[in-house]
Amino acid sequence: MMDWQPLLLTFKLAFVTTLLLLVVSIPLSYWLAYSKSWFKPIIETLVSMPLVLPPTVLGFYLLVVFSPSSTLGNWLNEYLGIQFIFSFQGLVLASVLYSLPFMVHPIQAGFSNLSSNISEASYVLGKSKTTTLFKVLLPNIKPSLLTGIVLAFAHTIGEFGVVLMIGGNIPGKTKVASIAIYDEVEALNYSTANWYSFILFLISFCILLMVYLINGGHLKRFWK
Repeated sequence: MMDWQPLLLTFKLAFVTTLLLLVVSIPLSYWLAYSKSWFKPIIETLVSMPLVLPPTVLGFYLLVVFSPSSTLGNWLNEYLGIQFIFSFQGLVLASVLYSLPFMVHPIQAGFSNLSSNISEASYVLGKSKTTTLFKVLLPNIKPSLLTGIVLAFAHTIGEFGVVLMIGGNIPGKTKVASIAIYDEVEALNYSTANWYSFILFLISFCILLMVYLINGGHLKRFWK
């Protein structure tokens, strides 16, 4: 019989990760789009590293940095009561880092493709940079925001290596759907593995299809 807990934990992780990524990615993408700083290429490289870096590499270094035996890990555990290894918090941290480019790149591209006249007009009218960002620029890049949100959410759903490295395989705590599929295949329970896989496939397909329909204006034409 299929256990629904890994699926619920997966979508909880994806929701929390996407929310945190949205908060982090908007100012970061804005800075990357408009900054002339000499170290901008370094930040862009670090943001993009998860696209080419094996997830086990990131997971390994997270284990090293936040292990209870490390200085930082011991300090976080002793003084703040925070433990990232083999915990849901660790899954969130790993997912935020590993899915960061999937949120940042679309939003950065949206900012970069906007005409400079839009922000200049806002400044001429006496609007601050913060007001211009949230009241002028962001409403004009809604498709980019939607794309970033969906890609980050979908990518988090499919994570395996990095969450396994830092979270392990603890039922009800860190055992997400991708790990559950692996366990069922190892146990030769192909029927249960198929149900997990089919549900993830169906939900991911529907989410991506909705994005393409909305961004392509197909829904508006359909309802006319």
